[in-house]
Amino acid sequence: MRVLFMGTPDFAVPTLEALVKDSHFEVVGVFTQPDRPKGRGNQLAAPPVKEVALQNNISVFQPDKIRNQETYEMISNLKPDVIVVVAYGKILPIEILEIPPFGCINVHSSVLPELRGAAPIHWAIYQGKTRTGVSTMLLDEGMDTGDILATSEREIDPHMTMGELHDQLKIDGAELLLKTLRGLESGVVKPKAQDHLKATHASLITKEHELLDWNRSAEELHNQIRAFNPWPGCYTYFQGQRIKIWKSDFEENNRQGNLGEIRFDSDKLQVFTGKGLLTLLEVQPQSKAKMSGIQWGRGQKFDASSSFEAQ
Repeated sequence: MRVLFMGTPDFAVPTLEALVKDSHFEVVGVFTQPDRPKGRGNQLAAPPVKEVALQNNISVFQPDKIRNQETYEMISNLKPDVIVVVAYGKILPIEILEIPPFGCINVHSSVLPELRGAAPIHWAIYQGKTRTGVSTMLLDEGMDTGDILATSEREIDPHMTMGELHDQLKIDGAELLLKTLRGLESGVVKPKAQDHLKATHASLITKEHELLDWNRSAEELHNQIRAFNPWPGCYTYFQGQRIKIWKSDFEENNRQGNLGEIRFDSDKLQVFTGKGLLTLLEVQPQSKAKMSGIQWGRGQKFDASSSFEAQ
């Protein structure tokens, strides 16, 4: 089976590697985003998918725009049986969707129709879900609205971060994609329409999502912190300085305190919330390295009114 692969970030790498290793599939080309400036020096850096493609002597295409005749002809000339799309970062027009006989198959990091959109892994954790997974689907002109081909589920540990779940789901996605392709080819896998009435959405992450609101419960804040670890991170303010919170735990109790009020002793740094106490395990003061909550607390002079601020 001739496969044209489209993908860009680290999440897409295991799927490309799995296709390359399986002799049943021939990867005839890789489409990925253009190289972008990265780091302090703003040096151009290749997407992770491009690096893997070049290591395996696969032709790489990095068009700025995909909605033009030149790109259409480029893809048609590769004669793919199927196009596999994993976090490519561009929406394919109908002209391209209709090229391969087996269609364009997307690996999406949720169990559709839940969490359609750009950031399903973040929002699964943010919303406190205990299960999630990956789906393969036939792409159509909508946003994650195509027919489902297969799904795979796994549990979410209550202390798992977005980064940890991301690394599990990218492997699950690769395994599911290979099963899907073989099933489509043999006729075992049949497309199934999504129940659009059950659809939920995972919007892009914005700066507003990163700020901790002490009116929320300790459990909700804990979910927010792990949902945005390692990117983009959550933050609050102490004495006018921004401080990032990377790891936490929570306690449900009836202790009374003002919202954002800090409670510190020799072995625990906690904050009063709308419901319960949030324990800060790892923090990062402005312009400093990450450190334990206790280490940071020992360097402060707290009094009875010490609190984290909303701004």
